[in-house]
Amino acid sequence: VHSSSQRRPPSAAADAMSFAPGATGQGQNLMRSSGTLEEQRSVQSNASFLDAFDFTAIEEMDPSLAEGHRVVYDREVPFELRVQDAEIGPQEVGTLEAIRCKILALGEEQSPQHCRIELTSENDLFFHYTHSVDEHGFRAMQEHQKLMIDFPDYVSVVIKMLNNCIKEPHSYLAVFVMQRDGNARLDFIQNMEYKFVELLSCDFVASPEEVVRQQITFRYNSVKSRLALMQARLQDINALVKVKNPSLLLQLQKTPPRVGVKR
Repeated sequence: VHSSSQRRPPSAAADAMSFAPGATGQGQNLMRSSGTLEEQRSVQSNASFLDAFDFTAIEEMDPSLAEGHRVVYDREVPFELRVQDAEIGPQEVGTLEAIRCKILALGEEQSPQHCRIELTSENDLFFHYTHSVDEHGFRAMQEHQKLMIDFPDYVSVVIKMLNNCIKEPHSYLAVFVMQRDGNARLDFIQNMEYKFVELLSCDFVASPEEVVRQQITFRYNSVKSRLALMQARLQDINALVKVKNPSLLLQLQKTPPRVGVKR
């Protein structure tokens, strides 16, 4: 366990806005609450509509699975990105960015043979770093960092730390330090209020051009295939509505799409 007094927590506070116009009568209040319920049902309906799609065939084309690995974690996590200069050292404060973390495991859950972590970014398609470790490599990490876990617990501990960075971004930080030679290091740091404590460090390396090209191709084809599936489903729904209720379809086609509704 190491302490680092130079690291500063990212300001990841999100402001929530609510709109509550004043009502002049009970009937208007009822209409507003009814409209709110309809909007909630609409959002839930959209979520269930998207969940109904089967993207398994698309996901199986992922080149990350070519060696027999399985995906055990795939989420965007707030990272503080820093660039380290060989002479000056790492930046004092980096930039906050959502980095997609994909954890892949090879072998059984109780006795894994290999673990790989892939980092990508939606802001930079060529951003692709990999952390790869087996039981032998983990022993070196364990000895150097004085870790009190064994290799079978490694994946679950990393997942827990990533989730902590999502849930409590002011208390748990993920600092990714990149060097000019392609090497990088991910530091998980806990803000103890009176000091910063380094919990775990993982070494990464920038992926070769061929791997980056394969990943970009897969991501493009994945989005393209998902869009095609959704468009085909939408055409089926339009055909069904046209038979059952033509006037409703005409009304839907005239209504402009709502912007800003998220899942």
